[in-house]
Amino acid sequence: MEMERLYELYKQHPVVTTDSRECPQGALFFALKGENFNGNAFAAQALARGCAYAVVDEQQYVEQGDARFVLVDDALAALQQLAHHHREQFKIPVIQVTGTNGKTTTKELIAAVLAKKHNVLCTQGNLNNHIGVPKTLLGLTGEHTIAVIETGANHPGEIGTLARIVDPDFGLVTNVGMAHLEGFGSFEGVVRAKGELFDYLREKHGTAFVDFDSEVLRQMAHDLHQIHYGSPCGAVLSVEGEVVECNPFLRFRWRAAAKGEWSEVQTRVVGAYNVKNMLAAAAVGRTFGVGVDDINEALAAYEPKNNRSQLLKTEDNTLLVDAYNANPTSMRAAIENFHQLPAARKMVILGDMGELGDASWKAHEAIVDLLVDSGFDHVWLVGPRFKIVRNPFRTFDNVEQVKDALAIKKPKGYNILIKGSHKMKLYELPAYL
Repeated sequence: MEMERLYELYKQHPVVTTDSRECPQGALFFALKGENFNGNAFAAQALARGCAYAVVDEQQYVEQGDARFVLVDDALAALQQLAHHHREQFKIPVIQVTGTNGKTTTKELIAAVLAKKHNVLCTQGNLNNHIGVPKTLLGLTGEHTIAVIETGANHPGEIGTLARIVDPDFGLVTNVGMAHLEGFGSFEGVVRAKGELFDYLREKHGTAFVDFDSEVLRQMAHDLHQIHYGSPCGAVLSVEGEVVECNPFLRFRWRAAAKGEWSEVQTRVVGAYNVKNMLAAAAVGRTFGVGVDDINEALAAYEPKNNRSQLLKTEDNTLLVDAYNANPTSMRAAIENFHQLPAARKMVILGDMGELGDASWKAHEAIVDLLVDSGFDHVWLVGPRFKIVRNPFRTFDNVEQVKDALAIKKPKGYNILIKGSHKMKLYELPAYL
């Protein structure tokens, strides 16, 4: 089917679903395929549940004479092309955000700041992949004045592919660290992969928001128009700032340009490492005309969710829950920040870091060495990767064993850091602490 024809159907039915169990009345169903499912097999079911049309790519599932089946060569490619075509109808600034750590938090902070002046379309949650990005873009309407699109990847080429769908005018890479090494092969592979965003912006003569403190990011953004943010360093930055206190919530100060007045912001996020995310949001806000007071208000009001740097207080303990994901860079930052907090009686519960390939053993060993040096009162390590590394700490195969241990004896009066890869399910532990 020609894109113009598909786009006409979309304009008549501007709601898209890829799940036959969730079929809003009048929606377009795209029959996507995965390792363990074939959406084509559920196309008729989606129509029966209220979808107006079903976009399929296998003739055998098309019921003859039923014009509600739309046959294409590749349903996923059709979804992506439709999203790109729709995005091209809007002449508004589009900002693409990626990075090893902090991209979801940074995206949410940017959106919160921009919302003070603009009607913002932004990625919900972390729907930042080859399916979530098109679905986000298809949410663009004439009411939006700016868009903030988060993109993630675990293999080379993915960020570039997503950039061609998003067609950003501005790009921001939060940082580059050790993550998804099974897919990227090495740290240099991560640099090249994240740099695909800047490669696209060069072709388009776009603009990069760059953390000036990172030489790697400055080099990645070479030959691009750059807007800088970072620590006070004598250079003229769009926004500069620094940590004032982290006890446990981050308080920082910032100013626009070198001679501006300082603003101090008390945030609701934990972790000194979040100051860069705050400065990035301030830099984007200033670029798009948001006033200083509005930026301060937005950053102060932002409250993290989804197990990202969340501070939770139970009847027995104070928990710092950062269990959405973990890699060597974010794990080290979380441990070092927790170590610096002025609190007595500290306990750490860490889960395995995934997708590290051949670097896995050394990465987990380095974290154990850091924990030994940190001198926490108690350390529990969860998962098979931590168990094979020689360490002096208590180890568990999985989160269920941790729950059993807590049922026998629960710690009381501790500050507890909980961090691990999402599949380790450590986010289930606060209910037991």
